[in-house]
Amino acid sequence: MDMPSDSADDFAVFVRSQTPVLFRSAFLLTRDRGMAEDLVQETLTRLYPRWARVRAADAPMAYVRRSMMNNFLSSRRRSSSRELPFADWNALAGPELTSIDPANAVSDRDLVRALLERLSPKARAVVVLRFYHGLSDPEIADELHCREGTVRSILSRALRSLRTDRLVNTSASRSSGGAS
Repeated sequence: MDMPSDSADDFAVFVRSQTPVLFRSAFLLTRDRGMAEDLVQETLTRLYPRWARVRAADAPMAYVRRSMMNNFLSSRRRSSSRELPFADWNALAGPELTSIDPANAVSDRDLVRALLERLSPKARAVVVLRFYHGLSDPEIADELHCREGTVRSILSRALRSLRTDRLVNTSASRSSGGAS
């Protein structure tokens, strides 16, 4: 698809600057690096032909994030998925994602991954939007096309579940002699 040079350049700048944030969000949602890469790629691929509209939005990142959330929530309803080639991920991710010392991050990452995995996709989306992106209830409701009360209810149940799961995990690791 042909796009004016300035739009293509603007899109490329957006991709380079926002991919790390989008990837981290997608990873928290999917719990899998490959699936997160696919989710980001599919979202950006779908938005590329409409980049002028995205760029003209009041908040282009919110537009892209909303599109990614919609893709994530509807991905289970799709019967098949397409694979499209993507540029070298490490080059796009930048040093903040590729230079992380795994030894320092493993414990927290594994705990967050295990706890998020227990949540439904919608609850996971609400938790990620609230605590990773810092969105308010009205903003989350707008992104997920639901009411603010629904957001509060989902978040309350998700947090209760996470607290319970965290306490169970901590108790189990202490009783088995492991560190918490």
